[in-house]
Amino acid sequence: MDVCFRLMQKNTYSLAALLPLLPEGKLVKEIHEGIMIYSFATKQKENVFAEVDSRTSDTICIAGGPHPSGSVGDTLEHFDLVVIGEGEETLPHLVNTLLEGGDVSKVKGIGYKCDGKVVLTEKRDHVDLDDHPCFDPKALRSPIEISRGCPWNCKYCQTPRIFGHEMRHRSIDSIVSFAKYYNDLRFTSSNAFAYGGNGIQPRFDKVEALLSKLSSIEGKNIFFGTFPSEIRPEFVTHEGLDLIDKYCSNRTISLGAQSGSDSILKEMLRGHTSEDVNIAVERCFEHEIIPVVDFIFGFPNESEEDQQRTVDQIKWICKKGGKVRAHYLSPLPSTPYENIVPSPISDPVNRVLGKMARDGKLSGSWNE
Repeated sequence: MDVCFRLMQKNTYSLAALLPLLPEGKLVKEIHEGIMIYSFATKQKENVFAEVDSRTSDTICIAGGPHPSGSVGDTLEHFDLVVIGEGEETLPHLVNTLLEGGDVSKVKGIGYKCDGKVVLTEKRDHVDLDDHPCFDPKALRSPIEISRGCPWNCKYCQTPRIFGHEMRHRSIDSIVSFAKYYNDLRFTSSNAFAYGGNGIQPRFDKVEALLSKLSSIEGKNIFFGTFPSEIRPEFVTHEGLDLIDKYCSNRTISLGAQSGSDSILKEMLRGHTSEDVNIAVERCFEHEIIPVVDFIFGFPNESEEDQQRTVDQIKWICKKGGKVRAHYLSPLPSTPYENIVPSPISDPVNRVLGKMARDGKLSGSWNE
């Protein structure tokens, strides 16, 4: 029986980590007979569900990733099995059980239906990143994942709900072993400056140990704190920026501000203030580093006044020479905002954002 991974535009990072675990698996761009494995986010679900619903009876479909993990019942309306959370240990166990005709109820960390009811098996412990490769260098590659998990509890975010509140870090030796496959080194983390620590207080000694080791490898350009590994604003200190100056090639860093309204930041449990963002931006410019700052519109009970505060902060950042990306809130399963209706963006605010985008001062998609 063929084992196939469904390759899509926005799931390459997750498939890169999963492919080495099933050497017999192959990448496909359409549904095949055999075992089909999908990893997808909420915005992709309608297209994925339609494709899976078109399958023949000879195809077993397994779902994993952010949406299936957060909305198991919804996903099982279309799929046969769901891998919940991290797949490094669960997926190989599940696929081998299917190939051998075994009992899937013995596989930890999955969901399936029995007599029309959703069954969840015993939860699996979080993995040790060093036990699993970032990617197969001969197959699909991705940025090097250096950390997983997040101690913060932002109401819009799936990360702590899927990967846990305790940060786990890949060892420097493991990171170095994957660095040899790139000239330009890029990383994934919920907060790059949290490497080696608990995610609440920075451990810049650990960050420097990593960057120093990587910089000792000839011919490597290090891009740290850039997409896809942003930095929380309160972690942007002179000590951290000194490390960017000393070891890294990037002259930008990515910051998650999310809102310019302190009341909205407090309500979403973001854990920092708008002033923290201002301080981070100022520090970046002191180091001649351009901040690339993300904001989200549409939070619950977000008033036009709240949105205007965000616009004012965006204007201030852009006037100083920073870059801004604007987004519209997407309620995600398993988060406290799962069932909310995002607040509409007021016409005056929408007009300002549109003009800034046309003038090249802002990017992103903030429309409902």
